[in-house]
Amino acid sequence: MPPTRDYTAVTEITGEAVRRDAHEKMGARYAFAAQRAAGKDVLEVACGSAQGLGLVAQTARRTVGGDYTFALVRDAARHYRSRVAFVCLDGQQLPFPDSSFDLVLCYEALYYLPDAERFAVEAARVLRPGGEIVIVNVNPRWAGFNPSPHSTRYHSAAELGTLLRDAGFSADLRGAFPEGEAGAISKLIGMVRRVAVALHLVPKTMRGKRLLKRLFYGRLVALPPELVQGTPPTLHAIDDDRHYTVLYAIGRG
Repeated sequence: MPPTRDYTAVTEITGEAVRRDAHEKMGARYAFAAQRAAGKDVLEVACGSAQGLGLVAQTARRTVGGDYTFALVRDAARHYRSRVAFVCLDGQQLPFPDSSFDLVLCYEALYYLPDAERFAVEAARVLRPGGEIVIVNVNPRWAGFNPSPHSTRYHSAAELGTLLRDAGFSADLRGAFPEGEAGAISKLIGMVRRVAVALHLVPKTMRGKRLLKRLFYGRLVALPPELVQGTPPTLHAIDDDRHYTVLYAIGRG
């Protein structure tokens, strides 16, 4: 059955104007993936417009991107041509044989899956012995958290650990981009954001959010079809996960 839900409106698509820190976080997570991908077969589930897979493909042996929304897969495939393979897929039922990959990525997308547990089991199935899964999510316990439309469930650090262990992985949970590192202006904007979230004033679509971002953050950055560089994030051992805006969950088979 073909996909029936279009996630384009809530995806950071090519050409979308985003905050500089959002651009930085995207570059960070794909630079992190590129470090772990060297010489490996890599699958990104829910790749969206796949702006970061060019970085991954520079080091990986084989790179595959998959997404539920056909238009996103089509446009990404047109850009990358033969450098990256793309397939339209459901993350809860991966169309690959057992032991097909060494690294599975799921970036800012787990919360859209109706059955995250099923995805984790599927990831374990398609990974070779010793393979890794990397999940990166916004932190729902962060004070500035705002859920996306179409989302089903956001996992805390502890819940991500349980998700991975139940699927047979060891779990390494890390926090990134602590809110406390922000400057005075960013902290003020963060306070305003929290008020907007509490009053349900944040727009639901990326286009609506763009107008709000311009008001509070000034000039935005247009996402290119392919990132050319990124700096891996500084990852922190988690004491109190409320301090971190982003969570990195690394599972090893």
